[in-house]
Amino acid sequence: MTLPASSHTPLYAKLLAETAQIGWSELERFFARGMLLRVAGDLDLVSVAEAIAGDDAAQVTQWLSAGLVERVQADTAADFAARDPNLWAVVVSPWICVQERA
Repeated sequence: MTLPASSHTPLYAKLLAETAQIGWSELERFFARGMLLRVAGDLDLVSVAEAIAGDDAAQVTQWLSAGLVERVQADTAADFAARDPNLWAVVVSPWICVQERA
């Protein structure tokens, strides 16, 4: 669910400005270090990053439990390497949140 632009926080705006399209080849080294989080396509990538940055443990735990946010697994990494899909990413140190877009 995306919030109306008027209700976005300064942190959301900062993270949105830092979100960019990226190729899998640029993310592979972060996958190797276990630093990539896959965000389901029906979630707002920047809202997820904002929740992580803001230590919203209840929300992040809910997404993790539902499988909507997870560490990128080897099978997903192999799929991304084979297809080189349209990926968007935002850094929330030490994590990189990544989402495939159609």
